[in-house]
Amino acid sequence: MLQTVHPKLPMRSKSATRDFYVDCLGFREIGSESFDEYLMVKKDNVEIHFFAFKDLLPTENYGQIYIRTEAIDKVYQGFTGNKVEIHPNGDMQIKPWGQKEFSILDPDNNLLTFGQSL
Repeated sequence: MLQTVHPKLPMRSKSATRDFYVDCLGFREIGSESFDEYLMVKKDNVEIHFFAFKDLLPTENYGQIYIRTEAIDKVYQGFTGNKVEIHPNGDMQIKPWGQKEFSILDPDNNLLTFGQSL
């Protein structure tokens, strides 16, 4: 039986990616720190993996993940209070499909959408 999924997203710089996810979003680094080409972070039950892609062009990156939460307002306030930029087209809104959502971009233009069922 399937249990969990851990998306793998591209990163140009391990230190920049780690700093953003740990310092800005409140994740913690997990696993071995000795792999220059790989990074794993976790917050609550969400685990995201990153692989080195030094030639990535952020404007051509279509990496995306959708993260469900039961406290969308608290997550949003925590990010904005920590100066995390909300995606220009992804401000907090109620969607026709019954989700309250907002989106951010990481340093490599990976799109993270956070949503809560209404």
